Amino acid sequence: MATAQGMLVELLDLERIEVDIFRGRSPDENLQRVFGGQVAGQALIAAGRTVPPDRPVHSLHAYFIRPGDPDLPIVYTVDRIRDGRSFTTRRVVAVQNGRAIFALSASFQVAETGPEYQSLMPEAPDPETVPVWQERLKEYGDQVPARWLRPRPVEVRYVGDPPWQAQAVGRPREPRTMVWLRASETLPDDPLLHVCAVTYASDLTLLDAVLLGSGLAWDEHSVTGASLDHAMWFHGPFRADDWLLYLQESPAASGARGLARGQVFRRDGRLVASVVQEGLIRVSSPE
Repeated sequence: MATAQGMLVELLDLERIEVDIFRGRSPDENLQRVFGGQVAGQALIAAGRTVPPDRPVHSLHAYFIRPGDPDLPIVYTVDRIRDGRSFTTRRVVAVQNGRAIFALSASFQVAETGPEYQSLMPEAPDPETVPVWQERLKEYGDQVPARWLRPRPVEVRYVGDPPWQAQAVGRPREPRTMVWLRASETLPDDPLLHVCAVTYASDLTLLDAVLLGSGLAWDEHSVTGASLDHAMWFHGPFRADDWLLYLQESPAASGARGLARGQVFRRDGRLVASVVQEGLIRVSSPE
């Protein structure tokens, strides 16, 4: 599979092996488990490919059940729960070795009009003035796992502090951070592909807010985590290859779990997606 440039389109281009059965693969990145955003994005593509194009997705709810093996293909089975006059519902289960590793429910709706309002977009510097993810993280030297510096199919630029800053300060910080993000490549004009690309990207940095509030940072040996569940709501059209501002905050953490909320804004201030995720955060001695 391709890396960085071109990888996102290929990653989301599933193979249809039966009417409602699809197969996806993972990039060759030498990871211990499949990235959660990848499975969510692929599952949503599978669901969307069974829905008429005039019914865009408006929400998804997902559970990460088992770690995925990046060396094996993932089979996605789609259950056509309901096809109503206004709404369509799909359930997708991702399977490896005969066992479910992920489950997603997604709802699609015909275009309708109604009342409109939204939260205001926070002030942020232009993305062109903010260092790219890899350059910013190099400031923290060996604190940052090497895998975080590899090329990615989504370009990320931290506006707020990454979790390694809280660790360097030695105390918890405000559990709130922002990043600019966009696909690293120009994407085809397929609205479902852009939604799935942002679904992929939404899992990249969301738990950073939990770490900031705890004064922790990701570490290969002592601070590890995983997505447990993930929900998104889509409020308006966008392109994933244009800059999007991702505001992330954490209201609480307990029981080795942290809750994080996110809002995704277009550069013109339009709120286009809301995200909520609970993640597992485990802290152990480096020994």
